Amino acid sequence: MLIRALKFTTGDCSVEVEPNHALPTTGWIWIDVTAGPEDVEELTELADRLGLDTLAVRDAVEDWDLPKVDDFGSFMLIVLHSLSEDQIATYEVNCFLSERYLVTIHSQCSPAIDVLWDGVRCRLELASGRADETLARLADVSTRRLVSVLDVFDDRNEELTLLALQADATFLSEITAVRADLAALRRAVHPQREALDVLRYSTSLLISDAGRRRFSDVFDIAQRAAQGVDGARAALAETLEAYRGAEARQATEVTKVLTVYAAVMLPLTLIASFFGMNFFNLPLIHRQMGWIIITAVMGLLAVVSLGMFVSLGWTRRASGRSAGALLGRGLVEAARTPVQLVGAVLEISTMPMRSVAETVAGVRRHRPTDQVRQSDDAS
Repeated sequence: MLIRALKFTTGDCSVEVEPNHALPTTGWIWIDVTAGPEDVEELTELADRLGLDTLAVRDAVEDWDLPKVDDFGSFMLIVLHSLSEDQIATYEVNCFLSERYLVTIHSQCSPAIDVLWDGVRCRLELASGRADETLARLADVSTRRLVSVLDVFDDRNEELTLLALQADATFLSEITAVRADLAALRRAVHPQREALDVLRYSTSLLISDAGRRRFSDVFDIAQRAAQGVDGARAALAETLEAYRGAEARQATEVTKVLTVYAAVMLPLTLIASFFGMNFFNLPLIHRQMGWIIITAVMGLLAVVSLGMFVSLGWTRRASGRSAGALLGRGLVEAARTPVQLVGAVLEISTMPMRSVAETVAGVRRHRPTDQVRQSDDAS
């Protein structure tokens, strides 16, 4: 089990302290725990020392829960989900919020917590406020990491559309991987949105007015993520329909070629059957050049029939553009972009509260490189 702690005081950045540090007279402490089911005994001791519910702490490492909010009176349990570091999968972050403590428990390395942990140690604006505001910032980072998947999906869907229009053989495996990634994302996004909705209207004394405003901003981001996931599923359904249409068109082209082939061979088969009858008085049957004449007539019919089909456009095959190189299976690229999220979090923390909801991850990425450099120098 890995455990670390930060002490927050008014007007100063947070400082790292020992996990068993005594409660300060002013401020509060953030305790971050990385633990698994084998660490239940140590977690139970920690829960007893902090006055937390032992069963709730055990469930944090032994059970898998969707995002939710439980109010125990003296403390609240908020379960958040965040994107893993190298794959499209979510993990739990169990947050125990009290007046003087914020305890986060998770079973694996958390990029969202690490980003905020480093930020509150060096930036006063991130370290300001009560524990509920820091929890809202953590929810902001976790939710924005989920939104980053949708930015990757836009590019990935264009690639899938090219594959679908050509009825590419690899399309079904590619779209299956993308749909699996979106399904994993959807299982976390919708419950997390509902949990944030509960927090922004909570009447608990543990949630301040500033905390409720921050949770409202994060709810807007979660709402965008939920709508984006539903829109992505609809886009995949349309892409799948395009693939079925292209596949049917391709089958029609094959059928058309076979039909043309049968139509060319039909008169030749008729002539061959006619002269294959067992009669002695058939035309040209007793002439030495008869078979050559008949063969020439058959060849001429074949060329004329094929030329007629070509002129009608029945044998023309649709030309398709190359689908280009694949980016990879699924949307795993989104799990490997934490650097952009770091800049987004630090930039948002210095902005007015009402402008947070209008800032989207990736906006800075689309600005010219020189403009980004000038903005960084000015900051």
